[in-house]
Amino acid sequence: MIKRVLQNNFSLLNVDYVKLTEKWDYRNVISPYYRIYYIDGGSGEVSDQTQRLQLEAGYLYIIPSFTLCNLHCTGYLSQYFVQFFEESVDGVSLFAQKRTVSKVKASPLDIDLFKRLLEINPGRGINRSDDPKVYEKNIFYREYQELNNRQNLASYLETQGIILQLTGRLLGQQLSTRQEMLPTPVKIAETVSYILVNLHNELSVTALATRVNQHPDYFSRLFKTFTGERPVTYILGKRIERAQYLLATSQLSYSEIATRTGFDNLSYFSKSFKKITGMSPGAYKKQVYQVGFTL
Repeated sequence: MIKRVLQNNFSLLNVDYVKLTEKWDYRNVISPYYRIYYIDGGSGEVSDQTQRLQLEAGYLYIIPSFTLCNLHCTGYLSQYFVQFFEESVDGVSLFAQKRTVSKVKASPLDIDLFKRLLEINPGRGINRSDDPKVYEKNIFYREYQELNNRQNLASYLETQGIILQLTGRLLGQQLSTRQEMLPTPVKIAETVSYILVNLHNELSVTALATRVNQHPDYFSRLFKTFTGERPVTYILGKRIERAQYLLATSQLSYSEIATRTGFDNLSYFSKSFKKITGMSPGAYKKQVYQVGFTL
C-alpha cells in the first residue's frame, strides 16, 4: 500500500459570523495567516495585484497568507469567516505557486462546515481594540494558540479536518499547477528545508551549492527551475515572511526580529521590508492588528 503523508496543518486563529458596514475598508493588506470567507448577504470587493473580485452571496473566497490585497464593503456585507496559520513540514505553502485570491460557488456542505466550525469553537471571534497601546502588546495570538492547545482531541481533529476541506475546495488551480511540475530534486528540496531553518545565519549561494556538491551557477539555475526564484531572491522573500510572522505574533523588538531573520542591521532590514511589503515594519505591525482584530 502506498501511503500519502499530509505535509501541511493549520492553527486556528478566529472563526465567526459577522455583519459588516462600509467601515470594513482596508488597502494594501498583507497578513501572515489565511482568510476564508463565505458570503451570505450584501456585497463587497476583494482584490490582489492581478485581479478584482466581487464578494457575492453564495460564494467562498480564500486569501492565502502573505497575499497583498484590498478589502472593501459597499454598504453592507454579512459573512462567515475563518482565519488560520499554515504550518508545513517542508516549509512549502499549499499556495506557494500562486498566492492569489480565489473564488468558488459554495455548496450546502460548505455552509454546514462553517456552522460546525463555529459550534465547536465558541468565543473565537474578533473583539479587540485598535488602540496602539493595546495592539503593541501582541498578546492575542498567544491567547488563541492557548485555546487551540486546550481543545479536546476530538474538537481539534475536527477543526483541522474542516479547515482542510474548506481549503481544498479553493485549491484546484494550484493543485493543477503542481501536478504539471516535475518532481523536485532531493538536493533542492533539502536546500529549501535548510534555508528555512537557518534564516538567521548567513546563506550565500556559494555555500549552499557547496553543501550539495554543485557548481554555484548550475545550482542557481536548478533552484530557480523548481522554486521559481533565484536563491538570493528566495532567501530574502522568506526572511521577510518570517519577519512578518514575528511582527504579528511576538513581542520582539525590531532589532531582535532583524537579527533572527538574518539581517546585519536594522536599517537594511527596514529598507528590505518596505521594498517587499510596501510599508515599514511599524506600519505593518499596526495594520495586521487593525485588520485582523477589528471589524
